[in-house]
Formats: sequence, C-alpha cells, structure tokens
Amino acid sequence: MADEGNVISNLDLDSAPNGEDTGPVAGIISQYVKDLSVENPNAPDCFQWQDAPQLDIQFNISAKVVSAEVQEVVLKVQLTAKTEQGTAYLVELDYAGLVGMRNLDEGQSHAFVYAEAPRILFPFARRIIADAVRDAGFPPVMLEPIDFNGLYLQQFAEQQAAAAAAPMGNA
Repeated sequence: MADEGNVISNLDLDSAPNGEDTGPVAGIISQYVKDLSVENPNAPDCFQWQDAPQLDIQFNISAKVVSAEVQEVVLKVQLTAKTEQGTAYLVELDYAGLVGMRNLDEGQSHAFVYAEAPRILFPFARRIIADAVRDAGFPPVMLEPIDFNGLYLQQFAEQQAAAAAAPMGNA
C-alpha cells in the first residue's frame, strides 16, 4: 500500500487526478489522556463539610510538532474545589490529541491547533473531569461549554492591537 505509514492520508478525500494531495486537510488522528491527577487531601474529613466548595478552573492549550504534518495538542484543565475549611479536591488533566494537517497556510494551521482542536477535544476532557470528581466521592462537575474559537479570535485581536500600538523603530 503506497500510503502505509502516512497517518493523515485517510483524512484527504479530494486528491488530484494524478494522486497528488493538493487540497487542504486537517483532522484529529488520535486522542488520549496524557496525564491525570486526582487529589483528595482532606479525606475523610471533607465529606463532613457543609459549605459548598468554590471552584477554580484553569485552562491552557499547548502544542508541539511531532512531524512535518502532525502536531500534539494538549488541553490542560486544572480544577480546584475549596471551602473555608480547606481544599476538598484537585483534578489536573492533560488531554491530548494528535492533529494531522496538510496543505494549510500558517494562519489556518495555527487556528486549527489553538481553536478547532481544543473544541473537538473538550467534550472528552469534560467527561473525564466529571468522572474523576465523582470517583473522588463528590458530585460530578459538568464544565460549561467553552467557545474556543471566540477566545482564539479575542486573543488574536488583542495581539494585533498590541503590535499596532508598539512603537516602530527609533524616532
């Protein structure tokens, strides 16, 4: 088979008549839990606490090049539940996906890696977080949907504005 070992060849449905792949293509090849940590530091005392915990949720998206056409995108989620008595639980998840991309310009590939790929990965990470909190002995936490595309566009606009406001050269 000519495409054996080419992990993103199946993503491209529009090949040129001569067999050359010229159309843009991007997709998730695989997804997996890269790291998961669940801490219940005040058990069993925390199960007697009456106050509802305050949740602090942090997200981060990172990417690294695996090969010329594949990047690993990691959606990092950190959830901390605290009350006045102390920390009830902490969940840290690194949920990753291998993203295959071919024939995309730099802007398109950047947007796919930092907006579209996290959007695709998020529902799976959300489920893992809910299950981890439940398995720690607490009611599951169902994270609200996140508009990764909107956040990406907002950060892009802020970067453009900052670049435009920066002084150019020496006057």
